[in-house]
Amino acid sequence: MASRVIILGVAVAAAGGAGYVAKNLATKPPEVIVEQAPSQPTIDLTEVLVLKNDLPLGAAITDQLRWQEWPSAAVDEAFITRQNEPEAINELQGSVARLAMYKGEPLRRSKLIGSGQSFMSAILPSGHRAVATRISADTSAGGFILPNDYVDVIMTRRSDTAGGSGFSTETILKNIRVLAIDQAIQEDEEGRRVKVGETATLELTPQQAEIITVAQQMADRLTLALRSVKDAQEEPTGEADYLVSGNGRRGTVRLIKSGEVSEVGARQ
Repeated sequence: MASRVIILGVAVAAAGGAGYVAKNLATKPPEVIVEQAPSQPTIDLTEVLVLKNDLPLGAAITDQLRWQEWPSAAVDEAFITRQNEPEAINELQGSVARLAMYKGEPLRRSKLIGSGQSFMSAILPSGHRAVATRISADTSAGGFILPNDYVDVIMTRRSDTAGGSGFSTETILKNIRVLAIDQAIQEDEEGRRVKVGETATLELTPQQAEIITVAQQMADRLTLALRSVKDAQEEPTGEADYLVSGNGRRGTVRLIKSGEVSEVGARQ
């Protein structure tokens, strides 16, 4: 009887062990999930001509250019591409910057002046004239006027009255852009003038060019008054048009002879 119990116990234990082993064999090992980075979309690239370093206004191109890959979807039609102009780096040697340009900026032909072309005539807007007038520190805001600043032109002249002689002043031109100071067409690298210029070149309409030409002969002094940059878009009014015209046609011309100022009728 006892032996039967022992044999039965061994059989139950063996059956339990066999069941445990069978259960483990039937269970699948856990799956290892490997996270994959999302695939990056393919971007179509185009080689575009860009600047390797800054190119100041008026500087000539030497070795400042290189090709750089640029997303094709962002390539403007004004950019210079290697596909369309493979020899552009050599062809643009000696060209002059019409405007200041900066490192990494895609190059545009509209910002360049061809080699050998006049710089001043290239930056002068259509229909305008460049006229030079003499200046000094005491007639140009202490020398703080820089190219691309805007100024008023003030005429001072002696006036004789019954009570004696004196001076009269008048603003003859307003909100005029300064193209250059002497031969400098930009400020220095630190934004300062290194010396006081003696000649300012102004951007004028034909009418304004005539006004200042007459004023230079009449005036004892012409002074440039610096204006705020916020006034750059302001339309000038109240200029001294009477110096060269009247009622929409030629009126009088002022003659200066032996210190005497006289007016004579002008032809239409």
